[in-house]
Amino acid sequence: MLEVSHIAKAFENEAVLRDVSLTVRQGQVVAIIGRSGSGKSTLLRCLNHLETVDAGEIRIDGVPMVSADENGKPAYAPKAELRKLCLKMGFVFQNYNLFPHMTVLRNLCQAQERVLGRSKAEALVRARALLAKVGLSDKERQYPCQLSGGQQQRVAIARALALDPEILCFDEPTSALDPQLTQEVLNVIRELAAEKRTMIVVTHEMRFAREVADYVIFMQDGVIRAQGTPEEVMGQNRTEELSAFMGLLGDD
Repeated sequence: MLEVSHIAKAFENEAVLRDVSLTVRQGQVVAIIGRSGSGKSTLLRCLNHLETVDAGEIRIDGVPMVSADENGKPAYAPKAELRKLCLKMGFVFQNYNLFPHMTVLRNLCQAQERVLGRSKAEALVRARALLAKVGLSDKERQYPCQLSGGQQQRVAIARALALDPEILCFDEPTSALDPQLTQEVLNVIRELAAEKRTMIVVTHEMRFAREVADYVIFMQDGVIRAQGTPEEVMGQNRTEELSAFMGLLGDD
């Protein structure tokens, strides 16, 4: 479904991603873990074309988003094709990124109407169904500032789902939340995992990675240091680097 081959990314000549390759299969939940600055969020942003790569290839359903040209330089798909591919990827930001001047309901409807061309009636039905799914039917007329952080993140998840992405990406979805609100959001993601939705989750929640993810990727210094099932990566035979990282989180 998603194939990433040898991608690299640098900012001001400082390498952030170095020769990263991975595959995500349909229905798989992939957790990406690692210290801050290890390249996790940059990788996610490159997959969603929020950042461009300096090298390598990305394919979605076998169709290249970016591939190497005859000189080995990254060449992105034509604009129309790129737009179609990007619509297959949903993104839930760390800090929600809701429109503060719009109600919860309008936050869910606007993109459906503008991006997918749905009628207002169609968008409304879909939005209300998703608000019910994340337990926020009673909040549709409120504004983001009237919600808790956990409620805002659940609205952000519903908004991403409203565009019917094939792959849903989360960038540290609970990092700004207290423990109680963290569980609210993780419970929603667990429910989505139970539905066999394809997801990539950048997280520091080790228990979530162990219990929910099918596949875990541990990154350090812009490189994938370990990848495999939760037991393979986080079990007794884990690398020294990962043991040190988990010890920092009190999860050793």
